[in-house]
Amino acid sequence: MRNEDGKKNDDYVDSLLHAFHVQFFAMNRQSVMPWESLEEILQTSDTSVIQDILQKTVLHPLCKKYPPSVKYRKIFLTELIKKHEATAAEPDDMLYEALAAVLCTEESTLCYKSYLLPTGESVTLCESIAAISEGTTGLVTWEAALCTAEWSIENPHLFSDRTVLELGSGAGLTGIVLCKTCHPRKYIFTDCHPSVLQGLRKNILINGFLLDSTSWDQTTVDFPNTSCAWSKELSVSVRRLDWATATEEKLSQLQADVVIATDVVYDPEIIPYLINVFYMLLTSRSDKTQPVIYVASTVRNPDTYQLFKDKLDNSGIGQEILPRPEKVLFPYDWASDIEILKLELEKKSDT
Repeated sequence: MRNEDGKKNDDYVDSLLHAFHVQFFAMNRQSVMPWESLEEILQTSDTSVIQDILQKTVLHPLCKKYPPSVKYRKIFLTELIKKHEATAAEPDDMLYEALAAVLCTEESTLCYKSYLLPTGESVTLCESIAAISEGTTGLVTWEAALCTAEWSIENPHLFSDRTVLELGSGAGLTGIVLCKTCHPRKYIFTDCHPSVLQGLRKNILINGFLLDSTSWDQTTVDFPNTSCAWSKELSVSVRRLDWATATEEKLSQLQADVVIATDVVYDPEIIPYLINVFYMLLTSRSDKTQPVIYVASTVRNPDTYQLFKDKLDNSGIGQEILPRPEKVLFPYDWASDIEILKLELEKKSDT
């Protein structure tokens, strides 16, 4: 029977391997990876943990199918080799063979990021390597999207059996997580930029939804151009929505019960259009039912964010700050100033 210290050590190694797995596939900053913990283990045990890390990262089946960027893998393997060479162990051919394979791979402008869900399933996204690409920020996943995804997992009752509309869906992380974990009846992804819409459709396919191929090249007009994906209990659509030209008639057709938007407050010039869309959504349903709107923002520019909140007040839209998720599931800077707001029309006084 193994002693308690041996079990603790196994648990510690398992936790380390899990951390490397999660952070590697999400392409988290390598400076925050548990390198120091790895050094501690290498000082007290053999170097087999290095091969275990390889199997959880670069040699994992997910990496072969949906790899992080070439540059990311190169930096990761170089650091892993340094840790191994700092020990007295013989050179590990597997490490050098893995690095050689990466060095022979041509870099692309696209890469894959994968996020592990509590169920063990993963969400994989094809994203642009650049934060701003093709004139848009919508080709990458931002921190507020990760935070909102965690928050939705903790609050599935808000979305279960409802029609959910997402504004500014970007790469699709929040919506895909929500569709996989919260059981909405219908989910409507929206964005405006053609490249973002194309990437969004691709990410929906990657994550197991069937996409209507007849809609793929219809990307230039608003709602008539719809791509749909179905499961037995869920309808998913991707639609083009330009906030500057959105009309009450078109928005009312959506019959949204819940509206979510993440990291959409970044440009003072688009704030009036965004708030106008919020107001129309809150007032345009034919059955007079008011949807609930949730907006998550990373506060990068306090002046811009305050302008957004002031404009909400001026439009008669009430704000409630909601608590952030209790548990961190995805790797991002949890210390970032992220705020989740619940928006509803303010009740008018009878007097």
